[in-house]
Amino acid sequence: MATLAIGDQAPAITAKDQQGNTVNLSDFKGKKVILYFYPKDNTPGCTTEACNFRDNYQSLKQDGFEVIGVSTDSEQSHQKFIEKFELPFTLLADEDQKIVNDYGVWAEKNMYGKKYMGTNRTTFVIDEEGKIEHIIKKVDNKNATQQIRDLLAKYVVRIHYICPL
Repeated sequence: MATLAIGDQAPAITAKDQQGNTVNLSDFKGKKVILYFYPKDNTPGCTTEACNFRDNYQSLKQDGFEVIGVSTDSEQSHQKFIEKFELPFTLLADEDQKIVNDYGVWAEKNMYGKKYMGTNRTTFVIDEEGKIEHIIKKVDNKNATQQIRDLLAKYVVRIHYICPL
């Protein structure tokens, strides 16, 4: 299982989206990408997170971000999820768990004493050159977009402090 860190090159992704189109992470070179991993379509926490990105999508686009969600659900499941909640962004189907393994978010979980393998909710902010800029491991579903904005604001303040303009 991968252990990724800030500054690492984001692992390559080739997967099918909700419409069966092949999507490569390299297609987004020159753009900032919010790559968020979530456990399952149509579950309460995942729906809250997706709707938070939906509600802030236009401002994220204006700030130069592309939003891509990844789960181990099928293309058909993603299509229904998108239609039901009017999600304006791409969801990638990772049914063989390749992407979740490459990003180190496929792990053993424990619910009510039962252990199983699943996706740890994690968000990666990837810069225009394909490097990991931020990793959010404790995602606040209701405020996922604000978490990203807060991280970016701290980063900008730190750069200006070190290298004032």
